[in-house]
Amino acid sequence: MEQQRKEATERLLSTQGHDNLFYSEENDGVGVGDGGLVAVSNFTSILGLSIFMAACITFGFGCAIGYSSPTQSSIMEDLGLSVAEFSLFGSILSIGSLIGAAISGKITDLFGRKLTMWILNLFYIGGWLAIAFTKAPWLLNLGRISLGFTNGISGYLAPIYIAEITTKNVRGRFTTILQLMVGWGASFMYVVGSFVHWRTLALLATIPGLLQVLLIFFIPESPRWLAKVGREKELEAALLCLRGDKADISDEAIEIKNHVESLKSSSRGGIVDIFQKKYVRPLLTVVGMMVLTNLGGINAFAYYSGAIFVSAGISSMVGLITLAATQTVVGILGTTIIDKLGRRPLLLVSSAGLCFSSFLTGVSFFLKDFNWWDQGSPILAFIGLLMYMGSYALGGGLPWLLVSEVQTVFTYVAPTLHVSPIIPNKCKRFSRKYL
Repeated sequence: MEQQRKEATERLLSTQGHDNLFYSEENDGVGVGDGGLVAVSNFTSILGLSIFMAACITFGFGCAIGYSSPTQSSIMEDLGLSVAEFSLFGSILSIGSLIGAAISGKITDLFGRKLTMWILNLFYIGGWLAIAFTKAPWLLNLGRISLGFTNGISGYLAPIYIAEITTKNVRGRFTTILQLMVGWGASFMYVVGSFVHWRTLALLATIPGLLQVLLIFFIPESPRWLAKVGREKELEAALLCLRGDKADISDEAIEIKNHVESLKSSSRGGIVDIFQKKYVRPLLTVVGMMVLTNLGGINAFAYYSGAIFVSAGISSMVGLITLAATQTVVGILGTTIIDKLGRRPLLLVSSAGLCFSSFLTGVSFFLKDFNWWDQGSPILAFIGLLMYMGSYALGGGLPWLLVSEVQTVFTYVAPTLHVSPIIPNKCKRFSRKYL
């Protein structure tokens, strides 16, 4: 029985992409191995193309976020918008994202990953074309909310597709790259938007969507989704496509089928089961981090950073280009050190940076309003904005990563160990040591 629990735990951890975790009695059921040292194998051109496809999705996500910042003054001037009307244009992206996020799971499970990508591209390209050729504010807002709807779904679709097509020894690395691509998409808008007309910028933003239209013909459907809907022959064909025609996919195919069956058997109780008393603390912790991170002002800084620079007395072009460089450098740094330092140190540094930079930016405008230290207040605003966006690039996406990791501990490890009365203690030790 003990050997069966050990094998089942290691299998379920590896199928979720936590290849550096293993079963260990000394560590209360979970230990850490050297999964990061595993050589990348079976990396085919189709797998690389599929990963690039997901990268295009998240790059487009970043483009939608960063578009309003460098274009505010020109859009308001060309279309005769007031500050309130442009504020509606900027914030309506979040409304569309809420709608898309609410139905993202149902849509991707109902239609599959590839068909959902087709649907997203219709909204994505259509949204940018509406913005590029609009002559009325209502069409401008319609295009923006269409992009928000796309973002709400793609924020779920891209990482889950990466996790379902990659092998366990590279799954975590490629999943963390997606957050970096979001930052690059926003940075692209900041830099290019400083030099081109806002309508041209909207047309340039359709490029990730057009690339996806071409790539969808060559990438396979998710093997795990095919197993979930009972299309076993297509599952094997998809695995051969991803791993290579000569690869032995029998073990992986069996593993995927077993994993899907275990999911079906463990989810019969329904979503109400996650609100049990023993899950309250970790659930509130992770959800609280996600909510507080987004309520900390990231949308205001990302959507209107150009206007903030101008208000502080700094050139919008210089500020946005510097901001793009900062996001890129810090994003790459965060991706490289996340598995070395762990989640908690990065979250602490990121949260402290967000708090201090918000305070610094507020102080700079406070000094400006009272005409105190006129020469220094623009510098404080500049440093505060760069520090804020850099801090978010470092750890702003970590709460989303922790969701999947905490879910693995509670949903997969707990039922396998059959020790539910003491699972909370095990998870506390696990989080303190590894997160």
